[in-house]
Amino acid sequence: MLLKLIFLLLIILMMLIPTKHALHMFQQNRYELRRYGKWLNDNVGKNVLLGLIIALVLVIIYYMVLRSIVPYLSYFIIAAITVYDYLKEKKKSYIKPLVYTARVKRQIVVIVLLDLLILGSVIWFTAIEDLMGLVVIAYVMNWLMIYPMGIITMPLEKGVQLYFINDAKKILRKHDDLIKIGITGSYGKTSSKNIVQAIISDRYRSLMTPASFNTPMGITITIREHLKPTDQVFVCEMGADKVNDISYLCKFVKPQIGLVTSIGPQHLQTFKTLDNIIKEKMQMIECLPKDGLGIINVDNEHIRNYQVKNSCKLVTYGIYHDADYQAVDIQYGPDGSSFNVLFENEKHAFKTKLLGEHNIMNILASIAIARHLGIGWQELMKSVRQVDYVEHRLQVKKINGYTFIDNAFNSNPEGAAMSLKVMSMMPNKRFIVTPGLIDLGPQQYAMNYDLGKKMLGMVDVVILVGPSQTLPIFNGLQDSGFDMENVYVVQNVKEAFSKVYAMASLQDVILLENDLPDAFNK
Repeated sequence: MLLKLIFLLLIILMMLIPTKHALHMFQQNRYELRRYGKWLNDNVGKNVLLGLIIALVLVIIYYMVLRSIVPYLSYFIIAAITVYDYLKEKKKSYIKPLVYTARVKRQIVVIVLLDLLILGSVIWFTAIEDLMGLVVIAYVMNWLMIYPMGIITMPLEKGVQLYFINDAKKILRKHDDLIKIGITGSYGKTSSKNIVQAIISDRYRSLMTPASFNTPMGITITIREHLKPTDQVFVCEMGADKVNDISYLCKFVKPQIGLVTSIGPQHLQTFKTLDNIIKEKMQMIECLPKDGLGIINVDNEHIRNYQVKNSCKLVTYGIYHDADYQAVDIQYGPDGSSFNVLFENEKHAFKTKLLGEHNIMNILASIAIARHLGIGWQELMKSVRQVDYVEHRLQVKKINGYTFIDNAFNSNPEGAAMSLKVMSMMPNKRFIVTPGLIDLGPQQYAMNYDLGKKMLGMVDVVILVGPSQTLPIFNGLQDSGFDMENVYVVQNVKEAFSKVYAMASLQDVILLENDLPDAFNK
């Protein structure tokens, strides 16, 4: 009995690190079992099979040695695995570490209880000499335990979410005069949100959703913890990776002003089709009240060609197409951008430290909102000059004396193409460090291949992070005629930076294009 209890406690300790890894990946897959299942199949399936093979080998070994040795051998194996995992975990650094939210803590409790129940039952009814195979099975089983845990906790999580969301709705209802601005798009929504906030906060007491708090719970947390009775404007980023996400958030927040920044092939794994993405993103405009204001990017063909089913007022902005607010005479340099805004046949000169056409587009959208709120041109020019970089979105920064353009956050095909255009105007040697684009479903290979082809003439040196995921980019570079002696494939970001520092001078410019979460980095 004592030996079995010791065995159970040791095996639970051994499972701690694998359990943490499983929860980490479940969190990065947005606590969605279907997304987690696909990730598991792509990344852990072979390891589970290997574990079962090892378990079979151990069973065979068991019959080839004295049974009395097996319990002590099991203890040794468990201890060795536990120490090895602990030391390895201590050295490991994550791009996005596991966040121990209240939800994750509840998940840990459920998994531990399930482990104790299942393993305890097996150990109780099995002779101590016959538990060798359980060591390997237990080591891999918590990757699968996410499923029963997810099913068990789902009703509780939905109940908790519903309570807090309803509370947030009550708070919003008390702010009858609050101006609510909803912002969505496949790309550019976070940058647009930050720029809108920076421009209008000089005139209004304004709250925006922080970071990428663009989900129902992220918006709920913002309202419940940060919205004050004195706030006049609420700038709300709204994200979507499946049908009905935007319509749900619009019914929740009820914005009077809606902005759609762009539409393109992102989250195809869950949206399935581009048509679904277009219809869902345009819900931002179609859910507005009749006296609301819709602001749309007419340079985006999917938005331009869409027939809006709402009679609310529409304001357009763009660079390459006639629009109510159009940017012309654009120029870039290491210190930023300058451009004119053409509005009702008059030009208004603007300067900003931000780089890239997409940032100018975001500024145009923000100007349209600000003008609707009564902010004058001179005030806008001053505010735009003071707009700071949005972190990891074409952010110019100095690292160890080197000039980096950091576009590491959630890169997409459109944004990556604009980054390359910016790099083409930079002086001296131009480097790009990238792990490629993700979450593009069946189109992922083609779009990364296209990204590789577009690099010709835009950059001089390419450093690809991850041999597997960057193969399409490598092939695109090769087929474009790029000098492959200036293409390097490395295993991780640390190795990429070492390569950059060894090759670049302080006068060169280095573009960091995308930074994959741990769940996708391979």
